[in-house]
Amino acid sequence: MAVEKVLLASPRGFCAGVEMAIKALAVMVSAFEPPVYCYHEIVHNKLVVEQFEALGVIFVDDVADVPPGAPLMLSAHGSAPEVQAAAYERGGYVVDSVCPLVTKVHHEVRVRAGKGYRIVYVGHEGHEEAVGTMAVAPQAIHRVESTEDVAALPDFAEPVALLAQTTLSHRDWAEVADAARDRFPDMWTPGRSDLCFATTNRQAALAAIAERCDVFVIVGSANSSNTLALERLANDMGCPRVLRVNGAAELPGDLSGTVGLTAGASAPEELVTEVLERLTPRCGIEEISVTTEDEYFPPPRQLRELLGVITGFAAASLGAQPPDGIGADRLVEASSVLT
Repeated sequence: MAVEKVLLASPRGFCAGVEMAIKALAVMVSAFEPPVYCYHEIVHNKLVVEQFEALGVIFVDDVADVPPGAPLMLSAHGSAPEVQAAAYERGGYVVDSVCPLVTKVHHEVRVRAGKGYRIVYVGHEGHEEAVGTMAVAPQAIHRVESTEDVAALPDFAEPVALLAQTTLSHRDWAEVADAARDRFPDMWTPGRSDLCFATTNRQAALAAIAERCDVFVIVGSANSSNTLALERLANDMGCPRVLRVNGAAELPGDLSGTVGLTAGASAPEELVTEVLERLTPRCGIEEISVTTEDEYFPPPRQLRELLGVITGFAAASLGAQPPDGIGADRLVEASSVLT
């Protein structure tokens, strides 16, 4: 390669929701004999999933595939109410690692549907978050993904509310939202955007450096919505060459000039490090930050209770004082948990 310089976007990689979900599943792996089951991929990243599979985690797409009594985690993308009910009926230890931002959207759907609204939901067909959200109030919700979808909606007699999949590209959301507002001028929208702050921050970081790059490399899996949104944004901004890779092994050998680099919200930092080592820029690396993220999501309630039992037992067994509180996990990065 003849790479002159790498412009490294910040923020990049794991968001607070992904950090929480990975650490939660790691605790379950430590607390229970394998196998531990997980409904859907814990996050949309090939390496993360493979690492957990090596530790005895079995990922399933149907709760019925989980043996009765087995420990089970529900993924960060959120699960339909009937899936949650079926999980608890299996009789095992269940932890719901849904991202709090997705929980917020589920709550908004439930409240608006209860008040008689028709809900226009902007989301990708088949995406796990969209499937779970729509199942909260299936009779009241209408999924759209384009301005054409908005135009095809019926003329509702009921009031209309607009909600969104959290991992949408801001550009994708804005175009469809504008069309919905034109179609339904009195439409209700939440006081705080449904779009994930981490998704928005990663897009802003990419946009800050895109025009300076000959090539833009985005680290993340093909089934990661926010990763694909970064790829689309880089293309929309006119980057001459845009590459989405799972890791360094997928980089072509003909890269040159200035390379931009970022990672989707479910991609571990170790993959970014490996890409940097492969690029070996002649003039070094410049990290460009657009904001600082210090958000923290505590472990799910069920896991806090489990950890309280574990730490108390360990303290009694070892004659030591228990840790100063469950928030101590904030000091541990999910990437280090995985390795």
